[in-house]
Amino acid sequence: MQGVAGPPRSPHNAAVTALSSLAGLGKAELAEKLVAIGVEPRKAKMRAEQLWRWIYHYGATDFGAMTNVAKELRATLAERYTLARPEIAAAQVSQDGTRKWLVRLGPGVEAECVFIPDVGRAGALCVSSQVGCTLNCTFCHTGTQKLVRNLTAQEIVAQVLIARDALGEWPTPERPLNDGDRQLTNIVFMGMGEPLYNLENVSAAIDTISDGDGVSISRRRITVSTAGVAPRIKELGERTGAMLAISLHATNDELRNQLVPLNKKYNLAELFDAIRTYPSLNNAKRVTFEYVMLKGVNDTLAEAKALVKLLAGIPAKINLIPFNPWPGAPYECSDWETIEKFAEVLNRAGYSSPIRTPRGRDILAACGQLRSESVKQRASERLKAAT
Repeated sequence: MQGVAGPPRSPHNAAVTALSSLAGLGKAELAEKLVAIGVEPRKAKMRAEQLWRWIYHYGATDFGAMTNVAKELRATLAERYTLARPEIAAAQVSQDGTRKWLVRLGPGVEAECVFIPDVGRAGALCVSSQVGCTLNCTFCHTGTQKLVRNLTAQEIVAQVLIARDALGEWPTPERPLNDGDRQLTNIVFMGMGEPLYNLENVSAAIDTISDGDGVSISRRRITVSTAGVAPRIKELGERTGAMLAISLHATNDELRNQLVPLNKKYNLAELFDAIRTYPSLNNAKRVTFEYVMLKGVNDTLAEAKALVKLLAGIPAKINLIPFNPWPGAPYECSDWETIEKFAEVLNRAGYSSPIRTPRGRDILAACGQLRSESVKQRASERLKAAT
């Protein structure tokens, strides 16, 4: 039976070819790929440096554009590899300019990343480190999706490439990109998953993203958020030099056990002991504490005073996050007046405590709302098959 042709796909879409992509790989991996196609090992490192600059500085999607690479090598590369990004299953733009991409990494394997303009120096990309999550935080939509798997370093870096492609901010040899032209200046590991349960790949991805000959986003502009995997917090700082964020949300173990079940394994005392070991903590490198405001749950003035006491001695800022609703959520957002009074207590104690403006709520791109549609689709398909 003759098949029906689907919609045309982009020539840069990974779904159209069985060739493996070099986009997102680290330098050592690029050198290995070159050796695999016959480049002498002693020359592979130099050639990898050339590819690196084309892939990560210029955002090349075609080997033919690499004018300082030998023509024969370019032809061989095109035969054996591609520079395709993963398939973009869906792309949405919010009324406030926030952009969200659902990235398909394989059958039933999808992750979301979100670009938020006017955050940090210019704009921040929220990347995912896992498909799904194991933590089951009760206020988080992602936590309702079971863990599928860790993302590879290549898949994490690919999210950055996808965003820069969409923003159109790759320079060319003829048109350099000045710092003032950048739209994407910050990376936050606050998307799907717990980054410290995938630290090997998160660390490798940060090495690639921060390299000065490529995407060149400073480690001081890369923030990794954890729900509190205490034993790996110091290691994160030692390996990445990134900024640390803690998904806190409660000031006592009883409440945090309910909101962030991981607290039952690593309680607040153990978590804060680990935070104090984070390398190079000072007023210029503060820990960001994320605190989602849940009506009638954790938003009293007594909680605010307890938070001040809990953070004593730690260079810190607190991001107060109005709860972002999602279908079936068991919580409501605190009243704005309540949030402002909560912030006032923190401010009087000397802590910066901005109230994060909700962004991308209309496309479920706000904090705590990310969730791949793949689970829903697979369930629907199973139901259809069963009936």
